[in-house]
Amino acid sequence: MKRRAVLALTSVLALSACGFQLRGANGEANLPFKTIYIGVPETSPLGVELRRNIRASGETTIVPDPKAAEAILEVLSETRNTTVLLNTQGRPREHTLYYKVRFRVTDPKGVELLPPTEITLKRDLSFNEAQAIAKEKEEEMLYRDMQSDLVQQILRRMAVLKRA
Repeated sequence: MKRRAVLALTSVLALSACGFQLRGANGEANLPFKTIYIGVPETSPLGVELRRNIRASGETTIVPDPKAAEAILEVLSETRNTTVLLNTQGRPREHTLYYKVRFRVTDPKGVELLPPTEITLKRDLSFNEAQAIAKEKEEEMLYRDMQSDLVQQILRRMAVLKRA
């Protein structure tokens, strides 16, 4: 019993001493820009989540005019698709959800800081006719989760950019 406690304590100390930190543990995006314009409609769920995450970083200000921004984030396309896998009787057995976003980052002069980049996420969802409403809600939840994942991926890609 003592060996396990010593081993666990040693592991915890070694892990904390190496500087290990979970990705996003400090809650900041650490964008290299003081100001940013987000070219996504205010009512878009993706735009709302992007704005909320950037504001949470505290260091980057979202401006309403692209000419006043150091960087301009443009979402070129956003698509959600579902494919259905049928069983031998022709009934739905599984759904595959796809969420694809294509975006780029430029400066006010039009110089590309990040060329058009596409991120595609895929999730599998089993289907049961007896639980159709529950599966519909699960699909909505998976799309929300995929959207959050996309926002984090976009912010991580923007965080490594250098100012022009």
